[in-house]
Amino acid sequence: MKIIIDTLGGDYSPDEMIKGAITAVNLIEDVEIILTGDKAYIENFLAEFGYKGGKISIIDAPEEISCNESPTMAIRQKKNSSLVVGLDTLKANDDIVGMISTGSTGAVLAGGLFRVGRMKNVLRPALSPLLPNKKGGKTLLIDCGANVDSKPEYLAQFAVMGSAYMESMFGIEKPRVALVNVGVEDKKGNDLTHAAFDLIKNIKEVNFVGNMEARDALSGDYDVLVCDGFVGNVLLKSTEGAVTFVTSSLKESIMTSGPIAKLGGLFIKKPLKKLKQRINYTSVGGSVFVGIDKILVKSHGSSKAETIFSCVAQVKNVYESGFIDKMREKLKIFDKESENNG
Repeated sequence: MKIIIDTLGGDYSPDEMIKGAITAVNLIEDVEIILTGDKAYIENFLAEFGYKGGKISIIDAPEEISCNESPTMAIRQKKNSSLVVGLDTLKANDDIVGMISTGSTGAVLAGGLFRVGRMKNVLRPALSPLLPNKKGGKTLLIDCGANVDSKPEYLAQFAVMGSAYMESMFGIEKPRVALVNVGVEDKKGNDLTHAAFDLIKNIKEVNFVGNMEARDALSGDYDVLVCDGFVGNVLLKSTEGAVTFVTSSLKESIMTSGPIAKLGGLFIKKPLKKLKQRINYTSVGGSVFVGIDKILVKSHGSSKAETIFSCVAQVKNVYESGFIDKMREKLKIFDKESENNG
């Protein structure tokens, strides 16, 4: 199984991307990595690192797309960039199953859409991270930033695509799908959520459980959270910020509250470590760009080797789950609608 890693564009590129690739080929069976980036630099790094295996190859693509550039223009103009070359290689080769990038989110999304392409019937692909929940499982958030201005029809498709993902990846027979809203009552929300609610509840293939308030996102009572990219991005970053605030404040409080508090801290050290592992995004991987023809994972810009390794495992798991085929099958319910619109 071949997986591409874009080595440029992240905060710690390219070193951490290369380290993550080395860890992945050493620890994950049946995986080969293709690195796109500055070939001379990568070769020198691998040599200095002492890697002598044959499971990493390199495609020279030294241009980098930065977060300060217009995503669409950069994708069109920087054809020798590590991102564009990676996406074109992904599109052209059936034996390459997926790609990982820590680069500009806008460029990754634009590139995935224009260089790889949408699946049949997909109106808009969506960025879909997995969130840890209170019951020890995972909850899918769809969308978290790919479509900040959405239509009700997009959200209806997100519900179908999110259901397909959770069925494939976690074996959930009827994923519980909720619409993120300002209240749980059916008539709550704005024009977008009102229309989306009516559409989703009439899709028999979706186990729609109604509206959900953001405070219950991590409750474990829902498997798929549907929203537009603006709301989803705010929800995701607010949740990450709240978790960081609570954990850091707890640690600071223990360390500054005297010897008794410090002694108590020793007793809860092990449970806190387990909690930290559960909420640590580095062990999950990145966000899958759901709705395009290949597996494309957008990882945090601040990702280091551990996260890149997790992303490789994530791509492998998504591919082996049969998600792409299941999604294509699920999307057939929009065939008639697509014909009418086309």
